[in-house]
Amino acid sequence: MPRNGRDAMEEVAVRALQSLTPGGPETLSIREVDEPVPAAGQVAITVHACGVNFPDALVIEDRYQLRPTRPFSPGSELSGVVRHVGEGVMTPSVGQRVSASLPFGAMAEVVVVAADRCTLIPDNMPFDEAAAFQVTYGTVYYALVGRASIRAGEALLVLGAGGGIGLAAVELGKALGARVIAAASSQEKLDAALARGADAGVVYDRDLSNPARAKAFTQALKAACGQEGADIILDPVGGAYAEPAFRSIAWQGRHLVVGFAAGIPSIPLNLVLLKNAQLTGVFWGAWMARDPLAGAQDMRALMALYAEGRIRPLVSERYSLERGGEAIARLVSRGVSGKIVVEVISSENRTND
Repeated sequence: MPRNGRDAMEEVAVRALQSLTPGGPETLSIREVDEPVPAAGQVAITVHACGVNFPDALVIEDRYQLRPTRPFSPGSELSGVVRHVGEGVMTPSVGQRVSASLPFGAMAEVVVVAADRCTLIPDNMPFDEAAAFQVTYGTVYYALVGRASIRAGEALLVLGAGGGIGLAAVELGKALGARVIAAASSQEKLDAALARGADAGVVYDRDLSNPARAKAFTQALKAACGQEGADIILDPVGGAYAEPAFRSIAWQGRHLVVGFAAGIPSIPLNLVLLKNAQLTGVFWGAWMARDPLAGAQDMRALMALYAEGRIRPLVSERYSLERGGEAIARLVSRGVSGKIVVEVISSENRTND
């Protein structure tokens, strides 16, 4: 049974998937490191699962906003069991099941996280779903509620609707009363979004470099969104898809910039003026760091929606810690519907925290 506090901790080695040099997923390797010790206000977590997100690929290539000192582990969301707590931590306590978010470092057997970045998870919530929950649903909830002030009845257009962020946006959009239009790169991904509650959908061409194809994409979105266009566009894709999507926006619409899976786009600012529209950044991780209490309130609201059965992560693929690099490469291929999870502790060992 894990013991509480720094003084009681034994010096042991734990495994971590680490980046030693800048590069792709193939540069990651398993290493043994000293078990991290929680400082005041922190907890150490025995990690059961880690969600895989697009920034994981960017951070190991030194292409992300944050550039951690090497060696470091990728991974920004996890689930597990609290192993030790630092000074002054009242909650969570040793033995409790939690999910947590952090800038990087989750792909390891034991991870230290600020206590206020942890969320208690119910006993009936599987660790893989909990690991796929915090970043995607937290980002989307902050985007729709905190940044766009979504209202019931509005038309929400979701780009990349078959991915983790996209499916979370479909579910949360419906839970918040929006009419959801899903845009995805394949019929399989669109079917996943429709199964999660999307009202309509568009399969778009993977190559929009041709102006005629880009125009056809805009027209398809306008037809799906309705005469007024999209009140809110949630965009984790960027690239060549952003401008054609923006051209379908409604008067005083809000385009939420969530990520750049297809590259950083250029949108002519005259389009923003002509539609009296907003281009709004959504940097959930930085907001969480600045206002963890508000972030914790959002997570409680999301857990309530999960308990009601209105949202649930779609975990489509699972990899071992040793294959964490493959998991990141698989995500970058953009062929996955739902979320990829790295299982740090396998299901047969989950009673041995």
